Amino acid sequence: MILNLDPKFAPFQNQEEIKFQSFTFSGGEPHIKISPDFDANRKITITHRLNSFNDLGLLCITVDALRRMDVKIIDLFIPYFPAARQDRVMIPGEPLSVKVYADIINAMQLNKVFVFDAHSEVTPALLNNSTVIPNYTFIKEVLNRIGQNVKLISPDGGALKKIYKVSEFLGGVEVVECSKSRDVKTGKLSDFKVYEDDLNGMDCLIVDDICDGGGTFVGLAEELKKKNAGKLYLAVSHGIFNKGFEVLNCFDGIFTTNSFKDFEGESVQVIGLDQLV
Repeated sequence: MILNLDPKFAPFQNQEEIKFQSFTFSGGEPHIKISPDFDANRKITITHRLNSFNDLGLLCITVDALRRMDVKIIDLFIPYFPAARQDRVMIPGEPLSVKVYADIINAMQLNKVFVFDAHSEVTPALLNNSTVIPNYTFIKEVLNRIGQNVKLISPDGGALKKIYKVSEFLGGVEVVECSKSRDVKTGKLSDFKVYEDDLNGMDCLIVDDICDGGGTFVGLAEELKKKNAGKLYLAVSHGIFNKGFEVLNCFDGIFTTNSFKDFEGESVQVIGLDQLV
């Protein structure tokens, strides 16, 4: 049985849904009332998109309510793991935010926790009973739409290990390695490099897990064009796009999932997670 805390996000089709009402008190606290007309002996899977601490709060009180209804087995599907990019302390005074979220979720003692395309190996290392769903079928669907004759572009060293696994899944699509520099104090990006002399007009698909402002991909697109790239495409599992899509107009196509939010009337092609999990 499924309990979709976000009514617009239903990644698992053809499963019986548990009815509930949720709202936020005037003091800011989330609240939920779950309909009791279900078999508490069955496994319940909660799905949610955690984009704020209030979303996490709703999840916490939902698990508490289910426990008080004698539900014994609870799974959780949170496709975008919050604060996953803050997976190390770079300068004194910073938190290890990913661990804060993981500790809270671990305290719920869930049966299984599913995450889609985790940012790094730190998330599953910190998260108990976790399963990471890779981005393989997502990228396969992207290639079905743009054509198979492309090079996969790894934007930096952090993405390299994952992108080679994608390539292996796809039967050995060629991978081009790239890099950049980031000032850990200011976050400013510089010194983009593409480690191939001539792309010979080949179309290129940049693959990464998250697009926030898009600075990495814009800087990389400029370097790819200097190396004689053909059409440029971008595929990110978790699309935040906080600066909109005009800054990304250097791309011939942009692809993402609905793991973080929904997109309507935007310059992006969305492949729903209900097609991928």
